Amino acid sequence: MDVNDVELVMSAVDPKQYPTTGYPEIGFLGRSNVGKSSLTNVLINRKDYAHTSGQPGKTQTLNFYRVNDALYFVDVPGYGYAKVSKSEREKWAQMIETYLTQREQLRGVVNLIDGRHAPSDYDIQMRDWLDYYGIPVLYVATKVDKIPKSKRKKQEQILRKGLELEDDEPLVMFSAKTKVGADQVWDWIEQQIKS
Repeated sequence: MDVNDVELVMSAVDPKQYPTTGYPEIGFLGRSNVGKSSLTNVLINRKDYAHTSGQPGKTQTLNFYRVNDALYFVDVPGYGYAKVSKSEREKWAQMIETYLTQREQLRGVVNLIDGRHAPSDYDIQMRDWLDYYGIPVLYVATKVDKIPKSKRKKQEQILRKGLELEDDEPLVMFSAKTKVGADQVWDWIEQQIKS
């Protein structure tokens, strides 16, 4: 998709604040600092539109980016970040669960995992949770430019096995630096918003 127009329209913590335009929505999930903002910037073809941060736990709201007056990308707070209070984590968890399970406009989620490592316990818990609720998911392994090309196929198998992905469940190997995998992510998003 050629992206001509992007706008961060709101940061929401409550369903009453969600957009009311009815556009389809794609959520972006992943552990803190896994590269959600970097992927978003590549997809919308902007350098620093979604703010990247070296500090985990920076996103604390659901950020709705309107793309081409056709859909929303929804940046969801990172999971598995320990340096906030337990009550704060529970508040985030409730906000995320409400959004993912009750939002009619949600067409699917892009769940990012760090491509350099085996899936974490948090990644596996999130996979189980998304499966339980039957939410369509595209798994995206980030930072693959840091894996030697000769080892990428093996690393992809490790990730698929760790996430217990079926052969027909997609996993995209992605790099914000080289943009490898970006077209596949867009293909999946376009498929989801058509349905």
